[in-house]
Parts: sequence; C-alpha cells; structure tokens
Amino acid sequence: MAGHAVAGGLGLAAACDLVIAADDVKLATPEVNVGLWPMMIMAIINRNVAPKHAFKLYYTGARVTAAEGRDIGLVTEVVPRAELDARVDELARLIASKSPVGLRRGRDAFFAIEGRPLEDQVAHLLSELVELTGTEDAKEGITAFLENRPPDFQGR
Repeated sequence: MAGHAVAGGLGLAAACDLVIAADDVKLATPEVNVGLWPMMIMAIINRNVAPKHAFKLYYTGARVTAAEGRDIGLVTEVVPRAELDARVDELARLIASKSPVGLRRGRDAFFAIEGRPLEDQVAHLLSELVELTGTEDAKEGITAFLENRPPDFQGR
C-alpha cells in the first residue's frame, strides 16, 4: 500500500489477504466525522480487527499509522517506502512459487470454516486435506521434497 487508505480505500485494503504498507501510510474510517458510519466496510474490517480496536477506528475517525494498522490486524507488514516495491515483488515471487491448487483450496477452506464449531472445522479440513493430497501438485511437491529439489507445480 503506497498511499493512505481511508473510508472505502481502507475497506479495499482490509479485503486483501496480505497488505504490505509503506511506513508513512495512514489508515482511517473518517465517515463518523461527517455524521455517517463505515457501514459498507465494517464487516470486512471486523473480520480482521478485534472489536475494541475496530470501535476506536469507528468512533474517532482518527488516522492510524501503518505500524498501528499492523498491530491491530489491518496490515500484514510495514516497510520503509523505498523498499515497498522490492518487498511486494519478493512476496509475490514467493507466493507464485507455491502450488496454485494448494493455495486456492487452502484459502477456500480458511473461509469455509469461519464461524463453525471446532468439530465441524476439523471434519471439513480433513476432507479438504484428503482431496488435496490426491492432486498432481501435492504428489509433485512430496516427490520434490524427497528428491531434495524445488517442485514444479502445474496447478493440477
């Protein structure tokens, strides 16, 4: 995140799985300053931020630093502005080296178990693991590990 994230911009950032922010970025929900409330972004912010921190954002409309955003769960990592592009590229390359099938199914499972009882979560995740283990990417990953080489994932 290279620029300030306020109102809907903060909602977009909160909707991201990962947020790397420049250290000079500010975040805010300023709607309260004009008699409104961040209704359209509240659900996604609440998914990332504990209630006490969320209410502070909502009640005050105050801008918080990127580091504060990291501390409350809105930002994954804060880096100096001069290092932002390089860090984003590095993280993107790292993620791109993983199995697309594993990433997609894992992310889907993460959200599928949200709010469910623990027993249901474990049952769902076991089922997903069994299916994922049968994919070509999983077989390639295990073979590559055993052969001490990087995997060549094909997304299958």
